[in-house]
Amino acid sequence: MIFRLAHLSDAHIGPLPRPRWNELMGKRLTGFLNWHNGRHNIHNMDVLRELVQDIHAQSPDHIAMTGDILNIGLRSEFAPARAWLAHLGPPELASFVPGNHDAYVPSNIADLTRHFAPWMAGGVFPFVRKIGPVALIGLNSGVPTLPFSAAGRLGKRQLADFADLLQSPELADHARVVMIHHPPYQDGARFARGLEDAAAFERIIAQKGAELVLHGHNHRAQVHLLKGPQALVPVVGVASASAVPGSPHHLAAYHLYEISRRGASWQVQARIRGSRAGETGVHDLGAINLGR
Repeated sequence: MIFRLAHLSDAHIGPLPRPRWNELMGKRLTGFLNWHNGRHNIHNMDVLRELVQDIHAQSPDHIAMTGDILNIGLRSEFAPARAWLAHLGPPELASFVPGNHDAYVPSNIADLTRHFAPWMAGGVFPFVRKIGPVALIGLNSGVPTLPFSAAGRLGKRQLADFADLLQSPELADHARVVMIHHPPYQDGARFARGLEDAAAFERIIAQKGAELVLHGHNHRAQVHLLKGPQALVPVVGVASASAVPGSPHHLAAYHLYEISRRGASWQVQARIRGSRAGETGVHDLGAINLGR
């Protein structure tokens, strides 16, 4: 049996609703200025719409969305983001983990659970969803931070529960696919943008292993290999699903995985589908070298 999994991230749903003046205190003010000073030109909703249409045309068994569907965490952003997530796929066909823009300020945390819980297995992290031969493990690295910081953090409790999940007997016959927003390895992002407890994540993978780790955040396609107990574990980042300008690695794309059993081990293959410079539509951009 081949299980097909689509992965996208960093949709940054626009346009940004008009905020009330009292919503622009603190970090939201810098985010608002950043959006209007150029970020709104990066994220194109027509491109995102085409990408989602192409995902649906590929008929994957499940869709993994790894965060940042909001921009500055306005209350008025949540309803459009939920509607977009519902269009991407109903909760039984799509899973979501938050990014730093979804948890922009402390008041967003309750709204995150209220609006997106069905796609987060209720909103308690880490969560696990067993879908056919695959066990999707969702981690929440999105935490409120100070202005000019986009860092993430898992925390000791979530890390401990994650380690227990990876070695759970009920997942022994499943391919363990981890969803997280921030790149979960040291030096995975620029200063003040990385995962603060990435070293602890690396130690857990080295001890317990996993078949695949999916992340977003950097708005680019990238592959990093982490040491596992028996084999290297591919950690794969995807470009923003709505990005227009930038290098070929940054143009809007999603990844399509095929996961299958080979004897006692799992085989994972992946391709990139997305935008091509100077052309319209969604294209097959080739295989991803997972280094295994």
